[in-house]
Amino acid sequence: QVQLVESGGGLVQAGGSLRLSCAASGRTFGNYAMGWFRQAPGKEREFVATISSIGMITDYADSVKARFTISRDNAENTISLQMNSLKPEDTAAYYCAATRPGSAFATPTRANEYHYWGQGTQVTVSS
Repeated sequence: QVQLVESGGGLVQAGGSLRLSCAASGRTFGNYAMGWFRQAPGKEREFVATISSIGMITDYADSVKARFTISRDNAENTISLQMNSLKPEDTAAYYCAATRPGSAFATPTRANEYHYWGQGTQVTVSS
């Protein structure tokens, strides 16, 4: 079982930056691919970024490429999402997610590939 707790959300002006963090419980954190998803009111949850279990491979939604960076620290059981050049359309609840142990190189992008979810942290970008 993995428990995930996000932090770092808040209110920021367009063009600003925020850094989200996700702390994970469990001794096998290094075996899980991790991801960030977001959900705006009235919209479906959408993929934002993913990182392989050993942190060598990442993938991003087209809408955030070159602006967001996902990273992980397996020694600290944490992942982060650095968000730069934020836009009002980035406003959403952001969720950290983990897969079950699998390929060290997997970077899943679909929500149904993830088995553990955090409670979410709100990011609001004002124009």
